[in-house]
Amino acid sequence: MARMIFRSLGWMVATALCLTFIVFWLTNLSPNLEKLAKTQGNARMADEEVISWLDNRGYSQPLLVKYGEWLGVLPGYVIEGSDGELRARCSTRGLTIDDAPAFCGVLQGNWGFSTVLRDDVSTIITTRLGLTGKLMFWVMMVMVPGALIMGILAGMREGSRLDRSLSTVSILTTATPEYVSGVVFIAVFATSTFGMNWFRGTATSAMDDANFNNFFLPVITIALYGMGYIARMTRASMTEVMTAQYIRTARLKGVSFRNIVLKHALRNALIAPFTVIMLQFPWLLNGVVIVETLFNYKGFGWTLVQAASNNDIELLLGVSVVSVFVVLITQLLSDIGYVFLNPRIRIS
Repeated sequence: MARMIFRSLGWMVATALCLTFIVFWLTNLSPNLEKLAKTQGNARMADEEVISWLDNRGYSQPLLVKYGEWLGVLPGYVIEGSDGELRARCSTRGLTIDDAPAFCGVLQGNWGFSTVLRDDVSTIITTRLGLTGKLMFWVMMVMVPGALIMGILAGMREGSRLDRSLSTVSILTTATPEYVSGVVFIAVFATSTFGMNWFRGTATSAMDDANFNNFFLPVITIALYGMGYIARMTRASMTEVMTAQYIRTARLKGVSFRNIVLKHALRNALIAPFTVIMLQFPWLLNGVVIVETLFNYKGFGWTLVQAASNNDIELLLGVSVVSVFVVLITQLLSDIGYVFLNPRIRIS
């Protein structure tokens, strides 16, 4: 187990470096840098002025050098601009060049400064990630138990009317994207269009004080979409387990159907759904973009949209780093949990 964990951690670091470098390269393409210069400087800048602006702020350095400075493994630049002013990467926070540290990248906790939201990237991400974490918690509280119950009930008696009904519901929820179900829920339950104005609170107010009225619609919109997929996986796994030889032996010994399901079938049936459930975390982190934008809930997904649409390079890089690590850590926890649920697995 320890060998597997260390090996996985090594692959995680290598994968994180590769993915963050790709994102860094894409965000530092010439059109993006030119747009950044005109946004922060003057929209009517000439090409020579754009080049000068980028040169004075270290954007014209080689890509690997810039990546190393951003990561914090290379010392930050110190450049004398065309205007005679001396600029340093690590002195952009009000520090003088003499007082500024030599290294000031992600590894040192310096995630940069958002040019749009006008705040430290680390502060923005921490706040927005907390808001999305609250949303994800309640989504999982609704989605996972509901999906498991649906899948177990459907898989217990394959081919029955209950199985067909629950399978139909699962397929419908999975086939309906969030931007469709969310608009329908808003039109039916949050406006007076159909005379059912039950949820008058807005998701924006849920950022400070979440309650049933202002938080139910975004939670149920996300939960329904993921619930059908988990339910289908649970149903397929449960159906396979219920036809296993040891289940038939338990039936022949006279074990009650309830004990067969709870003590024998359920644990083995949850192995495959466990992996699917763990993979919902990275999906929720980045998949809430549509729902948070639709309901104006300013969480992590909303921040990603703002960073991408406004060419906020530092914030976009910070969001990408968090997304990469959430995916990798979730995958590692999924592998560890899979081994514990299935003792037959041996790590060679």
